[in-house]
Amino acid sequence: MRIDRVEAWWIRIPIEPDRQHRSDFGQIATFDAAIVRVDTDTGLTGWGEAKNAAGSAGEYASLVHMINDEIGPRLVGLDPRQPGTVWEMLYNGERAALASRAGHAMPRLARRGHTVAAIGAIDIALWDILGKSLRTPVWRLLGGRKADRLPAYASGGWAPVDGIGAQLVSYVEKGGFRAVKMRVGAMDGAAHVSAERVRAARAALGAGIDIMVDAHGTYTVAEAKRFAAMVADCDVAWFEEPVIADDKAGMAELRAAIPIPVATGESEATRFAFRDLAMLRAADIFQPDPAFCGGISEAVKIANIASAFNLRFAPHLWAGAPCFFAGLHLNAAMASSFVIEYSLGANPMIHDLVEETVEARDGMIDVPDGPGLGFTIREDFLAAHRVDTGREAVGEGVSRQP
Repeated sequence: MRIDRVEAWWIRIPIEPDRQHRSDFGQIATFDAAIVRVDTDTGLTGWGEAKNAAGSAGEYASLVHMINDEIGPRLVGLDPRQPGTVWEMLYNGERAALASRAGHAMPRLARRGHTVAAIGAIDIALWDILGKSLRTPVWRLLGGRKADRLPAYASGGWAPVDGIGAQLVSYVEKGGFRAVKMRVGAMDGAAHVSAERVRAARAALGAGIDIMVDAHGTYTVAEAKRFAAMVADCDVAWFEEPVIADDKAGMAELRAAIPIPVATGESEATRFAFRDLAMLRAADIFQPDPAFCGGISEAVKIANIASAFNLRFAPHLWAGAPCFFAGLHLNAAMASSFVIEYSLGANPMIHDLVEETVEARDGMIDVPDGPGLGFTIREDFLAAHRVDTGREAVGEGVSRQP
């Protein structure tokens, strides 16, 4: 089996005005991602996803260009059933053969950001192909699954203090969730405003529902400490991205100072960044995004680091279908995983992009049983939301409409 075509598209899906939300990222009017298709000479196709923005919206022309014109040509003719080998080849670049013989990484320069996101999209697609080629779900290839259904938390929570309680209660009623996540931080201005919203949320939900808070890295260490003190009696389950990812020492200082578990990692790429977080004792929960951290292959390594340091693994899954389904398989198989992020904001990149129905029931989400990642792309929908970047496909033949 060989790869004979690689193509990526910038997909932009409008969100209806009455379903949009506003956060520190601004008004979210579209859901964007780079969706990747890898075709083989046997007729099998794998789908992947790359992200260069943690929020729903973003500009993806440069990332798509990298996949189509820099990485894609190197893949044509390779066996797609070796995602780990291909990952290391792309990460090490021109020194891949040297790195393989030496037994340690010799990564090419500028190896993070777009580069790792692009590698991750290919990696997700190759795992999809590997599973399909063996007619088995990816979770089985990763070692098996814990259960056929996994607990999820409702992710959203942007409403002001007078509406946040009702908003989060609606999440619980809609999907039977036992945990919810709300946004705090710069979107509220002062820390005490966010604290008031958390107190209102706890009053509305009572004691039986976990509340996570996510600051999107918008506090300083001092502000994060003040906020944590103000919500000390609200039984917060975790404090996500309290400070910017670049300040790992500050994250460690905060973790040592507050009783709330610290979760972080959606802005991090590769196992090496998470190794640093673990060694600094900067986090309790690792949250790599499969479409940004380097795909399934790298997320497995990150989950194993979490397990070795007695930490937990809860991937960031505010994403499209390829990334979300990759997260389902990872959560099912990894020893350190414990909960799935389920977006309660408008997410057409999951719900409208695939034929399958993705839903939470009784606070649980089904683990797919189908071969590969277990979803079927609606190619007509994909084609309708493609942003034209004016390029041809990589591989044999002419460019195919998604």
